[in-house]
Amino acid sequence: MLTGELVRPRLHPRSGKLHVTMLKSKPQALETAADLIALFGQHAGQPQHIWDEALEDYEGERTDYTIIRGLAKVLEDAATFVPLETPIAPPELREILFERGPVFATTDLFHPLTQQNTLETVASELSLSISQIETLLFADHPAEYILADVGADWTPADLIARYNLELARGVLYWSSEMRIDLRDSYKDFWRYLKLFKLMFWAFVNPDGGYHVTLDGPISPFVKSTTRYGRQFAAFLPALFLCEQWQMDADVHFSQKVLNYHLDSKTPLTSHFKRSGAFDSHMEADFAAEFEAKFGNERGEWALTREDEILLLGDTVMIPDFALTHKEDGRRALIEIIGFWHPDYLRRKIEKIRAANRRNLILLVYEGVNLTRDRLQDTPNEVLYFPKKPVLKDVMDAVERAAE
Repeated sequence: MLTGELVRPRLHPRSGKLHVTMLKSKPQALETAADLIALFGQHAGQPQHIWDEALEDYEGERTDYTIIRGLAKVLEDAATFVPLETPIAPPELREILFERGPVFATTDLFHPLTQQNTLETVASELSLSISQIETLLFADHPAEYILADVGADWTPADLIARYNLELARGVLYWSSEMRIDLRDSYKDFWRYLKLFKLMFWAFVNPDGGYHVTLDGPISPFVKSTTRYGRQFAAFLPALFLCEQWQMDADVHFSQKVLNYHLDSKTPLTSHFKRSGAFDSHMEADFAAEFEAKFGNERGEWALTREDEILLLGDTVMIPDFALTHKEDGRRALIEIIGFWHPDYLRRKIEKIRAANRRNLILLVYEGVNLTRDRLQDTPNEVLYFPKKPVLKDVMDAVERAAE
């Protein structure tokens, strides 16, 4: 991610709002991006400091140095730098040398050995050359790390697009609160919200979808500002997985609190991975069978995938399916429990109890270690199945439970 000093020059307040000057894919910018991609690739297998020196030479006297450094930072973040493999750990080598006491280039009354003498002695003892000793001495410092993998197969346009996304992320370092309205892709949104361990409040929007408020890194409720700030900013690409959304953040900039707005029309793309259409073969088979028997105009019920969130305090539950009656709008939610891991089952039961929804139907695979008594104190319809759910039984339960 970009550092604050690489983001600030691209921020401009205007009429109470904060605007980010994105880098346009014009010929000069594309040429710079192409140069940096090629230059970075040429330094594969070389230490970090050699790349840094080459970047400084390329930058020269150019006035767009913040852009050059920003593009380079994107390349570096996607790459892999690794410590040099050494026959002796650098800290151990330093300890061996420093135990010999202070040495200098020339001898005197109190220092009979020179630096060269000490290096020769230690090199002989370790069966290494002096040049190896000098290389290994600080090989654990990041500047000596080797560029092992340049990462993504960048095109100039891709690099500029990612740089612009990182600028948008960087704005959030100075945010105290973020407010989001979303209408789809709930699972991916909550998955990344949980991954980055962000604090949130959520409620159902009167006109559909959900409103989510997140504490920003400079909120009075946040203690670990730096770490939380990076997580908070890192979360942003999750929004670009949604089709309909908008975000407003309060950003503290130039001693003012400014509004920073993004929405689904913002021309940025996410590098985060979307979830698959289904989490398991059971879910995919259930949806396929329903479509074959009741899809299109053949039935009274419409099946949708993960279209409702059950808000449970500091967590959520997103049932696998919802069935909505085409005429009267009654709805039933369906959760297929086919994963047997004990922790998963424990958390799932806790959420089912917390949801306390009569119209939530549980389809439980018999191979799962989830006996009927563990669900006795819930209001849910529970159907067990040996291989796959019996659709007729499910639809009967839907008719009974739908609200």
